[in-house]
Amino acid sequence: MNAAPAPADTFAPDRLSSLLERFRVQAALFHSGPLCGRHVFAPRPGRAFLHILRQGAMEVRHPDGNAVVPRMKIDTPSLLLYPQPLHHVFHNAPLDGPDFTCATLDFDGGARNPIVQSLPPVMVVPLAAIAELDDTLHLLFAEADRQRCGSRLLTNRLFEVALIQILRWVVDHPDAAGVSHGLMRGLSDARLARTLVAMHQAPQQAWALPRMAATAGMSRSAFAAVFKEVMQATPASYLLDWRLSLACAQLRAGVAVKQVAIEVGFADTASLSKAFRKRLGASPRAWLADPAQQPG
Repeated sequence: MNAAPAPADTFAPDRLSSLLERFRVQAALFHSGPLCGRHVFAPRPGRAFLHILRQGAMEVRHPDGNAVVPRMKIDTPSLLLYPQPLHHVFHNAPLDGPDFTCATLDFDGGARNPIVQSLPPVMVVPLAAIAELDDTLHLLFAEADRQRCGSRLLTNRLFEVALIQILRWVVDHPDAAGVSHGLMRGLSDARLARTLVAMHQAPQQAWALPRMAATAGMSRSAFAAVFKEVMQATPASYLLDWRLSLACAQLRAGVAVKQVAIEVGFADTASLSKAFRKRLGASPRAWLADPAQQPG
């Protein structure tokens, strides 16, 4: 006799879907093939890069000096993910340079994107470390290397699939990814993940500390202590920032301020405006009118 299926609440929560559904990412292929000589990738707000070294050797430098590693030599197939704007320069052989496939990544929300905020400025990971990337990259490289109808669109989508697989790996291997704290680290903790996912999925609901702790299966004091240590913020502060990130995204999409306040969990427009002024230094309408807040 087959065993009865386990109750739905015994399954681990989907830790990424609610994030990626609310804060989407768009990839755009811009290079596939050898890269010879020196190539500069200037920082741009809201713009990320995903470089995949397929074969060869190269050196990458960070002239601004604000990366953990100012200079790296890489000689094995690897991915280089720059989720945050960071000046980086590739130094390759002048002839017969290494083989790359590269894309830009535009994250909804720009600098306020919660995934971007929780990742290190640069990640370098050998492709062999993420086994589930194999099939995706095989198809991605095949499409990037040939000119067929729809190849560029398909390649862009495959880069987005690869990014999801990379983020899944980060959640499962935060130490290897260099993630010591923040959202991605919190999602790697089974207890915190239950609460984080629940808040991400239903930000408009009341999330007092007792309910957060109960969702995690912890006492209030233990939950508050672990949450602050891992997330580097109190539960209430994180919830406010999450709601404001959602509010910013909706305001950019043209949703009315009153509707935004209700949908993301504020009591009214006045409460949303107060939170905006406290965290962002302007009212929602003034913030939205600032050219610096516009995408692209």
